[in-house]
Amino acid sequence: MFKDFKLIAGRPVYIQVKDYMKSLILRGALQGEQKLPSTRELSLLLAVSRNSVISAYTALEDDGFAYTVQGQGSYVASAAASDSTTAVSAWTMDWKTRLSSRALLAEELDIMKRGIRAGKGTISFTSIAPDESLFDLDNVKRAFLDRMSVEGNVLLNYGYAKGYKPLIDYLRQYMEHKGVDMRGKDLLITNGFTEGFDIVLSALGQRHGAVLCENPTHHTALKNLRLNGFDIRGVAMEPDGIHLGELKRALEEEEVDCAYFVPSYHNPTGIVMSPEKRQGLMKLMAEYRVPVIEDGFNEELRYSGSHVAPLIAAAGSGNSIIYLGSFSKVLFPGLRVGWVLADQELIYVLESVKRARSIHTSTLDQSILYQYLLGGHLEKFLKRARTEYKRKYELTMACCKECLPYSRISGDGGLHLFVTFPKGFSTRELLAACREQGVIFTAGDIFFTDGTGQHTLRLGFSRVADEDIRRGIEIIGRTARQLLG
Repeated sequence: MFKDFKLIAGRPVYIQVKDYMKSLILRGALQGEQKLPSTRELSLLLAVSRNSVISAYTALEDDGFAYTVQGQGSYVASAAASDSTTAVSAWTMDWKTRLSSRALLAEELDIMKRGIRAGKGTISFTSIAPDESLFDLDNVKRAFLDRMSVEGNVLLNYGYAKGYKPLIDYLRQYMEHKGVDMRGKDLLITNGFTEGFDIVLSALGQRHGAVLCENPTHHTALKNLRLNGFDIRGVAMEPDGIHLGELKRALEEEEVDCAYFVPSYHNPTGIVMSPEKRQGLMKLMAEYRVPVIEDGFNEELRYSGSHVAPLIAAAGSGNSIIYLGSFSKVLFPGLRVGWVLADQELIYVLESVKRARSIHTSTLDQSILYQYLLGGHLEKFLKRARTEYKRKYELTMACCKECLPYSRISGDGGLHLFVTFPKGFSTRELLAACREQGVIFTAGDIFFTDGTGQHTLRLGFSRVADEDIRRGIEIIGRTARQLLG
C-alpha cells in the first residue's frame, strides 16, 4: 500500500494526497474505523511534506472521509468506507441496446472519431480553424479584466437564454452595417453555429421532411440535417455559386421545408456566390415560398473585390431568411459564441428551445467578446488576419497550380481551397499514399449529399507553415501523378 502514489506537476500536492487517500477508502483498501498513518509517517511513505499531509487530512475530514480523535490521530469514517456486506452487487449493462437511433446515428456520422490523427511531423491540411499565432491575446486579456471589473458578479451568475443584451445590441448594429433591414427581426445568442443550426432545425415543422442545399456543402450541416430526420436534396455548384437551373428543377420536382445555403466562402468549395446569382436565388425562393437558412461562413475574410451583402440583406423587410452568424473562423473559436438572426416571432420561440436545452450561452464568453468588439479591435485584427491569410492563400494557390494535376481549383478567399481531379480518380487512395509520406488532407466525398465527390479534396492552409505548404503540396502532386500513371 502507498507505493502507487505518483505526483502530477501543476496540481496542489495536498489535493493529490487527499484524492489518493479517498480512492483507497472508496475501494476498500482502508476500512472504516481503521487508524490512518500519522502525518509524519505518511509524509515519508509518499515523499511529500508533512504540511501537505496535514492539509490533506483536514480536507478528508471536511469531505466526511475521516475524523480525528484528540491525542490519538486520524481514523477512516465508517460511513464513507466501502462495506462489502451492504454494497450493491456489481452488474453490467449493454448500453448500445438502450441508445436511441439518433445517438447511434450521431456516432456513425462522427468523422472526428475516425479521422486521421496527425502524428508528429505530419503536414496537415485538414484544419480550417484560425491560426492561433494571430490571436490578439493582449486585448482579449484586457477585455476580460475590464468586463469583470464592471460586472464580474453578474457575469459569473446565470444569464438569459436570449443572450447578453449589450452583445445583442452590438450585433444588431453590426448586421445593419451589412445592409440588413432589422425591422421586425431579432437575435438569439448561441454556442456557435452548430447549436444555432440544430436549434433552428429542431424547431421547424417537417411538412415534407426534405431540405435543399448546395452539393457539396458543409459536412457539419449535413450531419445535423440527417440527425434531425431531413432528407437532403443537393444542387450542383458552378464557378460563381449554385446552379440556378438545377435549383429551379429541384423546386419543381419536390416540395421542401427549407433550404440551406452558404453563399460566401462556401465550405468546402470556397466559392463566393455572385450578386447576380444571389438575386436569382432569392427570386426562386420567393416564387416557391421556401424559407432559407443562411450560413454566414467566413464573410469577413474577403481578400479582393468589394464586400458581397448576405442573402438576408437582399430580403429587405421580408422575414423568410434565417441567418446564422459566428466569429469562430474569424476571431476565436474557443469563445463559443454565435447568433441566429431571424423574424422576431421566430426568435421568441427559439429562445424557449434554447432555454430548454442549455439555459444560456456562457455570459462570460459573451461579455469578453462584447468588450473586445466595443474596444474597436475587430477591424484592426481583421486587417492583420486578412493580410496573413491572403498571403497564405496566394502561396497555396500558386503551389497547387504548379504541382497538382487538377481539373479545377476553387476558392475565392477564406481559409481553404477545393481541388477537383479528373473523373475516376480517388482522393481516398491519394490520401492513403500521402499519409505514408507524412501529408494529410480532407477527402472531398464527405461534403457531398449523394455519395459522389470521390475525385475531390479540401486543403486547409490557415495553420500550415509556408515551407510545409510548399513541401506538402509537392508531395500530393507527385503522388497524384504517380496514381494517374
